[in-house]
Amino acid sequence: MDHLLGLLRIHVQKGVCLTPIEIRGSDPYVVLQLGNQKFKTRVVKNNNNPVWDEVLTLPIFEPLPIKMEVYDKDRFSRDDEMGDAELDIKPFLEALRLRLDDLPDETIIATIKPKRSNCLAEESNIKWSKGEVIQNMVLRLRNAVSGEIEVQLGWTNVPGSKGL
Repeated sequence: MDHLLGLLRIHVQKGVCLTPIEIRGSDPYVVLQLGNQKFKTRVVKNNNNPVWDEVLTLPIFEPLPIKMEVYDKDRFSRDDEMGDAELDIKPFLEALRLRLDDLPDETIIATIKPKRSNCLAEESNIKWSKGEVIQNMVLRLRNAVSGEIEVQLGWTNVPGSKGL
């Protein structure tokens, strides 16, 4: 437990314009992978604009990128890949280290611009909101014709952990 930095909350909000895999519609779900840990959302049936509205909590031991993969659930064969993205959590963790407890609500701490080395579809703000640091992100899927995933990052300190 001494190497645990804290818990990263990833609110997987929704998918937008996911590439249809099957004529009758896709049954998408998201898998987050951090090292050898995997976390998965529920499957949304027949929907290329799924709303998961699910919070997955990942224990963070070091600031590794998180791999996000979107799959189409198949009943009788292997699930089809619908695209992937990589979530860079370093800027978020750096903002958390600033210890900004007295900022006005909705203050922007940092802005991350989309570039080739990240999967952002648009600018992403890290901000102080309702007493915590959050980051909203729209991630463009790679290895897909189209598709974006909207997520929000949050943080939970764990008593007794190393912390940031």
